[in-house]
Amino acid sequence: MSETTPETGSAAPVVLDVWCELQCPDCHAALDDVRALRAHYGDRLEIRLRHFPLEKHKHAYAAAQAAEEAFEQGRGWPYVEAVLARTEELGERGERVLLDAARELGLDAEEFDTALIDGRHLLIVDADQAEGKAIGVTGTPTYVIGGERLDGGKSQDGLRDRVREIADRLLGA
Repeated sequence: MSETTPETGSAAPVVLDVWCELQCPDCHAALDDVRALRAHYGDRLEIRLRHFPLEKHKHAYAAAQAAEEAFEQGRGWPYVEAVLARTEELGERGERVLLDAARELGLDAEEFDTALIDGRHLLIVDADQAEGKAIGVTGTPTYVIGGERLDGGKSQDGLRDRVREIADRLLGA
């Protein structure tokens, strides 16, 4: 059953948490699913980026912090997509890629640099990672919707359909 909000009387959106790592090629591949779900459901589905940087990717932790800065500057998802399009380059060039992506989107790259130095977004990234571990996330991408965890790290096949099935049920569609 979907909730209604007292202010509007309309149904509250269904939340889809996407546990992601911005140096992960599988997460880049999953963007097509995220875009398709966003296009299909609009504001009836709230898609939330949740950070799960993996130790095997040296720049993933910094990328997660940079993504939080992008959300703070109002361009979170475009930034996430820009960085995910450069997973290989991020592995090779490191944090310079994060600043380049910010500049290309018209964001304040100096503020990104400062945020990476002062660690202002560390708590968000750490909290996401801890919560992910607590609910059994082991790889990325992993989706959580309606209390159900769907692991996309092994295969994306069928995940979009499964998310739609759960979302439709939760929305009463």
